[in-house]
Amino acid sequence: MSTEGLEQAFATTRNVLENVKPDQLDEKTPCESWDVRALINHIVGGANWFAVSTNAGESPENDTTEDTDYAGGNFVAAFDEASKKAVAAFGAPGALEKQIKAPFGTFPGIAFLGLATTDTFTHGWDLAKATGQSSDLDPQLAEQLLVGAKASIPEQFRGADGVMPFGKAVEISDSAPAADRLAAFLGRQA
Repeated sequence: MSTEGLEQAFATTRNVLENVKPDQLDEKTPCESWDVRALINHIVGGANWFAVSTNAGESPENDTTEDTDYAGGNFVAAFDEASKKAVAAFGAPGALEKQIKAPFGTFPGIAFLGLATTDTFTHGWDLAKATGQSSDLDPQLAEQLLVGAKASIPEQFRGADGVMPFGKAVEISDSAPAADRLAAFLGRQA
């Protein structure tokens, strides 16, 4: 398996990031505990965190990846740099076979890659919604991620925002765009 899906997720989210305006940084997002600034910091910090965690085989004990205010500077350039690091980490020999210890469990590298891809793509959707952009993002990738999410996200990972990784699944029409259906499955209001 390659990093192609992750690269697509990064490209999709980058396109959304490019269109965020400075006066939108205080806007609310579908993630109740984050405004646009905090979401950007999470997106960029998350790409760095996935890179560091994959390279080391475990998450850093003192996670400072989101302590930087990326939104206060050139967050697109920061995202580009972090994305390259993450793709290189997942593309390294043996990265997809090794076990990676995260605060919420230990995962084979291939599963951690899926988590990184879904996280990046879904937060791109969150950012698009928050900033009034189209949320109909990369339908083919969204459909693949939805299939993967349905197969791999157990109910015990669902709960309150800020407490659990995912909210309770939200009902949505089967005819809704794939990215909206993915977001709804992960607990967001489309």
